[in-house]
Amino acid sequence: MLHEKVVIVTGGSSGIGRAAARRFARQGDKVLVTGRRPGPIEETMAEHANIEGLVADVASAEDARRTIAKAVDIWGRVDALVNNAGAGAILPLEDTTGDRIMDIFSVNVLGPSLLAAAALPYLRANRGTIVNVSSTFGHKAVAGLAHYAASKAALEHLTRCWALELAPLGVRVNAVAAGPIESGALTGMMGLSLEQAAAIKEQERARIPLGRRGVPDDVAEWIVRLVGPGSEWMTGQVVAIDGGLGLA
Repeated sequence: MLHEKVVIVTGGSSGIGRAAARRFARQGDKVLVTGRRPGPIEETMAEHANIEGLVADVASAEDARRTIAKAVDIWGRVDALVNNAGAGAILPLEDTTGDRIMDIFSVNVLGPSLLAAAALPYLRANRGTIVNVSSTFGHKAVAGLAHYAASKAALEHLTRCWALELAPLGVRVNAVAAGPIESGALTGMMGLSLEQAAAIKEQERARIPLGRRGVPDDVAEWIVRLVGPGSEWMTGQVVAIDGGLGLA
């Protein structure tokens, strides 16, 4: 590594984001994690001296500016933005309301857009990179998750469009599409009971060709790779890390 990187990871206090923050920090990078709850942020910061934290809402334009400003205030630069924060819900069409749709799209589409725009002057200055965290269901149809899936499809297409737009500036944009991960999202983000979550996990395991659900480090490994020097000629790509679920 030519120099330590400064990396912002949204939703960095749990799951994939936390695993990615740890990996970046352990290889010498400086990491700013954001999230909505101070407790998990403080726990993540305690894991490594290279991790700083900020309570922020990714869907807020003001918080997007604060996030970038904090990284610049501490370390003087931004080299990479990892748009990992996500929102979702099991939302059949008959239960759909405008507010519930906006709750999902504000985090999964608006948030990454606001943060990317705020970070762009610094990414351009350092020929930096953006990594968006999508889902298998951003390109694989699934019943009952239409608006979550549509928001991730939008994020994947933003990835491709931004890659073309920003390539002349030397800024790369890629995405990882994560399959089902053991991260607590079913009982947290999706709001399921423990019994409902257990049933869905069993169904997913049966459908995944490699026979297991993922763990956060399965995806975090590829986020770190996409930021690193080995991916310098790669942009506009969506890498599926899902045990083959997208093929099933």
